[in-house]
Amino acid sequence: MRVRNIAMFSAIILVAAICGSLVGPRPAEAVAREIIELQHDVTTLLQGQKDLATQMTQDHTVMKTLVEQTGDNVGKLNGTMSSLQKSVQDVQANSGARLDTMSTQVQGLSDNLEEIKSRLGKLNQQLVDLQNTVQSLDAKISGTAPPPTGASANPGFPSTPTSGNAAPVSAAPSGPAPSADTLYSNGLRDITSGKYDLARSEFQDYLKYYGDTDLASNAQFYLGEIAYSQRNYDQAVTEYDRVLTNYPKSFKLAPARFKKGMALLELGQKNTGVKELREVVKRYPGTEEERRARAKLKDLGVGPSALAAQ
Repeated sequence: MRVRNIAMFSAIILVAAICGSLVGPRPAEAVAREIIELQHDVTTLLQGQKDLATQMTQDHTVMKTLVEQTGDNVGKLNGTMSSLQKSVQDVQANSGARLDTMSTQVQGLSDNLEEIKSRLGKLNQQLVDLQNTVQSLDAKISGTAPPPTGASANPGFPSTPTSGNAAPVSAAPSGPAPSADTLYSNGLRDITSGKYDLARSEFQDYLKYYGDTDLASNAQFYLGEIAYSQRNYDQAVTEYDRVLTNYPKSFKLAPARFKKGMALLELGQKNTGVKELREVVKRYPGTEEERRARAKLKDLGVGPSALAAQ
């Protein structure tokens, strides 16, 4: 369109020049020279217009290439961001699993200390029993009755005195029940090393033979930890419930209730899980479990109490 306008303008000028030459007194040679110059100018204008159109076409091609390259780079960047986001999510998931494992290991170390204290108490009692047994033997050998003591008699000797001429009769050996210390120590060792099936069997045997001891609630708690680590959350809830129901004076009540709430959340039972976590905050202030329960409630977008949630 622009080229046509220029051509029309040039033609008008050419016609005007011819008319002027016809009207005016100017010589024919001058008019011809002006016409030639005018034609040259028109040609120059047409060539400039053509060059401009060529340059615009080239610029448009370059711009199109740049836009396509930018689109490809944005696509690659989106792919990289998606991969990075997935990596972050994987790291967060693995961190949560590691924290649970570390928590179980810390619980194991704490219970090892409790076990050592229990063993020291048993050793002290055994020393007292041994002294009483020695005194009993001395009395039997000398033919006199042993002095009364408050300690329990050694099961290897009869509780009633015998005559000086009679030899002591040994009692029948006890059944083949494993040692409580051995069962509990092996269970702790196996749960901290990830041998969950073996640890479960050992803790179940501990509860079977020594269910009324001080460490029985710990063994029950670790059955819940094993089920939780194996993602058997229904069984974990059941095992933690047994700690809360059967051992009301256990120092494992706070961790058992907290882990029960976490297991319920894993099962998709948000309302019940939140209720258990709020109970942790309410019943066990100042504990590590209370701090973790508050953090989890905050992540869920609820308050530490039903009133705060409203």
